[in-house]
Amino acid sequence: MSGRRGLWRAFSAMPRRGPPPPPPKFVLPGIKHIVAVASGKGGVGKSTTAVNLAVAMSQSLGLRVGLLDADVFGPSVGHMLGLSGKPEIGEGGLMVPRSAHGVRCMSMAFLLAQDAPAIWRGPMVMGALETLMSKVLWAPLDVLLLDLPPGTGDAQLTVTQRLHLSGAVIVSTPQDIALLDARRGALMFRQVGVPVLGIVENMSYFVCGHCGGESHIFGQGGVQKAAADLHMPLLGQVSGLRSA
Repeated sequence: MSGRRGLWRAFSAMPRRGPPPPPPKFVLPGIKHIVAVASGKGGVGKSTTAVNLAVAMSQSLGLRVGLLDADVFGPSVGHMLGLSGKPEIGEGGLMVPRSAHGVRCMSMAFLLAQDAPAIWRGPMVMGALETLMSKVLWAPLDVLLLDLPPGTGDAQLTVTQRLHLSGAVIVSTPQDIALLDARRGALMFRQVGVPVLGIVENMSYFVCGHCGGESHIFGQGGVQKAAADLHMPLLGQVSGLRSA
């Protein structure tokens, strides 16, 4: 018993180490704003929303827009924009983003063989994200949108630690389960000091192609309540596919 007490006293006397300091942030010159598009749960149309936002900002607002597909396990942004193939190498050995509809895009899908899965552990994911953030010739841009993977794990933490984010947009569908994770995502950004610009309700309602009537097949009012509870604006409600 005395041996255990002595061991505990020795352990207690050891100097305690605090958490390691956060890594330095990347400086991306020539980019005015960086905005994350995020969701707590997959399958809510986050990537579709990110692509639509990027194209709308470019074509309707005349902004210089970049879109980084940071969903390294399920990169789909390039496919949505009709882009494929490896990027060219430009000045300073930096990768040149591919462009479509006025949007400059970079995705892990451009660097992997077609249909090849990214079977990576956390450090490899973080290294891939840092490459996409710092080894790409993004500038000059008015806004760089980041299509983040769903959840609140390593990828989200890497982005918030390494980039100066102007804000985050949360995407959710009306279902209660999706909203639970959307709330967690919004709170995660606030905890790391990133402003939440608002929430987008995707698949808000279904429009009948015959009578034009609207049906709230996934529920109604949940996103508005979540926005009010978290004191963030409801940025928009996007309908589902219109039936023929």
